[in-house]
Amino acid sequence: MKIKVLGTGTSQGIPVIACDCPVCTSTDPKDTRLRCSIYIEVDNLKLVVDIGPDFRTQMLNAAIKDIDAILMTHQHNDQSAGLDDVRPFNFKYRKDIPVYATVAVQEDLRQRFQYVFKASNYPGAPRINLNTIENLPFQIEQTKIQPILVQHGSMPVFGFRINQFTYITDAKEIEEEELEKIKGSKVLILNALQKEPHFSHLNLSQALAIIEKVKPEKAYLTHISHLMGKNQDIAKELPTNVELCYDGLEFEW
Repeated sequence: MKIKVLGTGTSQGIPVIACDCPVCTSTDPKDTRLRCSIYIEVDNLKLVVDIGPDFRTQMLNAAIKDIDAILMTHQHNDQSAGLDDVRPFNFKYRKDIPVYATVAVQEDLRQRFQYVFKASNYPGAPRINLNTIENLPFQIEQTKIQPILVQHGSMPVFGFRINQFTYITDAKEIEEEELEKIKGSKVLILNALQKEPHFSHLNLSQALAIIEKVKPEKAYLTHISHLMGKNQDIAKELPTNVELCYDGLEFEW
């Protein structure tokens, strides 16, 4: 399994427009964050989780030449706005791209991108196949994927576990039965917005408490706000098995 972290920022990214705070003006590349997304290679399958407004830039930055499917955690703009940019994969490989999403996410995509799903087949529109997922394991080719249901404020959101890797973004609460699905993960990527409490996202202390409970070998924090602080400063405060994610991070096993 190979993971490429494509983006680790919040819906605004970092730097935030018109912000002059120390994080947004930092020259450390680890403090520059596109919207959250990851690329996974497993069992000869190439997956992307979420396709936000930075999707095109992320594909170019990571030199990704092909994808086989897209997994959607939820329907917010920073997860879905890049749908149109799957077109080069359609054209180059003459294939439709499967998107795996809940019914609610599919309904939102149909409203946002009406031209994609019209029966008239708008010329040049991306070719997408929608596949419905629920809180049950599913397979793409030979790869088993376990959804993990979390709450993002009042919105249900899916994380995903594939083999010994678990990815969760935009969580505020995770029920015990869902935490059980995470246990045994070798690597966990989990959201941690900032140090202060937030109404719809885990803060740093809450994320660390979950990590302590599920005990992955290694944990990375993502969906990071400029309010968290600089990467180099926060790194000094974390347990030895926990790091802040950064754009461009790659690992495999």
